[in-house]
Amino acid sequence: MPAAVRRELPAIARAVDAIVDALFRGGRLIYVGAGTSGRLATLDAAECPPTFGVSPKLVQAVIAGGRRALTDAVEGAEDDAKQGACDLEIRRVTKADVVVGLTASGTTPYVLGALKLARRRGAMTIGVTANRHAPIERLVRITIAPETGPEVVAGSTRMKAGTAQKLVLNLLSTAAMIRLGHVYNNWMVDVALTNEKLRRRGLRILQEASGATESAARRALTLAGNRLRVALVMLKMKTDADEAERKLRQAHGNLRGALGEQ
Repeated sequence: MPAAVRRELPAIARAVDAIVDALFRGGRLIYVGAGTSGRLATLDAAECPPTFGVSPKLVQAVIAGGRRALTDAVEGAEDDAKQGACDLEIRRVTKADVVVGLTASGTTPYVLGALKLARRRGAMTIGVTANRHAPIERLVRITIAPETGPEVVAGSTRMKAGTAQKLVLNLLSTAAMIRLGHVYNNWMVDVALTNEKLRRRGLRILQEASGATESAARRALTLAGNRLRVALVMLKMKTDADEAERKLRQAHGNLRGALGEQ
């Protein structure tokens, strides 16, 4: 699977460019899938807010059959193209958004219906499939098609095709968030410090990124209201929270800019 995904890196790079452009301009990244594809998409979307500190509205997932399909098979949901369009209609998709349709076969009616609606609205459309020469290719501007070959268990696309889809999703969201400044070097500087484990992780990130002692990092984090990026500017620029926030505002939230590293 990694080799198959590697061959698609040029298409993935183009998709990341499109996603970054859309998100920077205020649009959203919306995944659409059915069955395994929909569950993988939902997982990736759900991980973005705690990992990168972004709004849950920024990266969304639409799955055939709705919430119930996350844990139970909803028979027939993937065959309803009209419902795919309707579910995307509810999200009020516009030309500012990017819609990524995921379907191993490239023929899932629910996903194709959603993509048709997205195209009519002028949204950027991207397809992730294991079958390049399929109907989905005619509905998207960028096709990402890792050729994973026959499944170990015939027809069970949650295996090879599903694993490739997960790798692609990881690349799309992570690369986009890095490009948008939600990562500093390899540190999650916007991680949500919502439990004890994450608070410890945040403190460790702050120490490593700033070179400060534990006590100095803890104090800065407290004064910054548990906002890692503010605390990092405070420590590296030797300033207070208000000045750190001012520097970040002047840099339009760009951490490297606030640190004078650009």
